[in-house]
Amino acid sequence: MELPSTSAAYLRNPPPAYPPVSKRLGEQGRVVLRVLIGADGRAEQAEIRSSSGFERLDQAALKTVLQWRYVPGRRGGVPEAMWFNVPINFVLE
Repeated sequence: MELPSTSAAYLRNPPPAYPPVSKRLGEQGRVVLRVLIGADGRAEQAEIRSSSGFERLDQAALKTVLQWRYVPGRRGGVPEAMWFNVPINFVLE
């Protein structure tokens, strides 16, 4: 079994937009999203598994991962829908 992936270079998944209010307030954190990736490489569902502690950051991450493309997981070489944890880090520089 091969797990899904977001790391293929050709996918060109953009990072989530940092909410302007969160930037201004200095909000940072890590969101872990549980995403159901379909056999076609599209996100079918997503839910917050671990919150950053800031609703704006969590929602920005959720919106973004639902738009990304993925390399689907495979079982016996055949693409299959699978749940996959996707971490998103929001860090101010």
